[in-house]
Amino acid sequence: MLQTEKQYVQWQENETLRNALWLSESNHMPPARIVLVDDTTTADDAYRLACEGTSLLWRGDFHNARQLLQALGRRIDRTNERSEQRKIKKAANKPNTAKVKGIPNLFHQQRQLQAQRSRILSRLLLELDASYVSQLRRAPDVSAACTAAFGAIDEPCVLSFRDLQGALGAAGWREKGVPIDSLGLSVFPHYGVFAPTRHEYVQLLLDAPLPAIHDVAYDIGTGTGLLAIILAQRGVPQVIATDLNPRALACANENFTRLELPAVQLQQADLYPTDAPLANLIVCNPPWLPAKPSSSLEYAVYDAKSAMLRGVLQGTKQHLAEHGELWLIMSDLAEHLQLRTRDELLGLFADAGLTVKYRLDTQPKHGRSQDDTDPLHIARSAEVTSLWCLTFI
Repeated sequence: MLQTEKQYVQWQENETLRNALWLSESNHMPPARIVLVDDTTTADDAYRLACEGTSLLWRGDFHNARQLLQALGRRIDRTNERSEQRKIKKAANKPNTAKVKGIPNLFHQQRQLQAQRSRILSRLLLELDASYVSQLRRAPDVSAACTAAFGAIDEPCVLSFRDLQGALGAAGWREKGVPIDSLGLSVFPHYGVFAPTRHEYVQLLLDAPLPAIHDVAYDIGTGTGLLAIILAQRGVPQVIATDLNPRALACANENFTRLELPAVQLQQADLYPTDAPLANLIVCNPPWLPAKPSSSLEYAVYDAKSAMLRGVLQGTKQHLAEHGELWLIMSDLAEHLQLRTRDELLGLFADAGLTVKYRLDTQPKHGRSQDDTDPLHIARSAEVTSLWCLTFI
């Protein structure tokens, strides 16, 4: 999320020292080196400067800035592709067992490349006036999208073109929504809230038999509120949805209001609600990969040292009724990436005093699981998403 304390960026322009509020969704520090670039700047020059750590403050046509960002992306991809081809040729001469053993390193290499790509692309900057007004030629009206994403401001600001694109994209998602076909409805994500574009697990939640007593349920880490919506639609009379992210709470509240779900209560909490009755059912779709997130959106995917998963499991002792059930939505991708073993996962269950009552499985349907050019295709093609139903031992 955006930094809570204001930070400012400075640059020299027309022999004058300029400054503006610095906005960074990834909490990057204000850039130390800034040069002005415009329509005359070549993509090669921009790429060289960005790779050297110099930020580029755009002073040309708005649409040309977008084209420059695309050109930078192509140059990064070409560089990475050449590197990948060398690795593929080297790996082709190794037996399959060696390829499988190399998957964890490959995963971390891919993350490093993605982080490097993000840093380079984030060095193309734009200045916006108070209320997010752009003075660039052919600039669209971005004030509503930026206000929704970053909050109202009354002073000029500088942000990366990528963060602006993220705000505009989120505004589009928020307007049209993400259709959940198996429910016959759409959810409407907000900026900084993970959009449920992969929702094969929805059918698992529809197929799992509700506990005999299911008068109170928790949705831990609700995000857009999708799991809470499913529970409410299945007839659970009281659903308490929690999240720590204010953006997620605002997003979930909007979705609950759209669908007129008065049975769902929202609470800002780190995992479990306070002053709430014991739950007969707890549902949670925790981040699936035990790795450190590098941005606010990545908190929905990466869970450093499985901290959230451990917290949810251990919290059942104080919050789950004696004969209640915990439904965990988990992919086994971490196991195929050799980031966590199945025995380690089962050990976490046992340490929390929980045992597996049953498990429902489904195969992923997203495009990356079918893409044999993906360096991690071996792991992705074997992925299974499961609903683990856990009860007290």
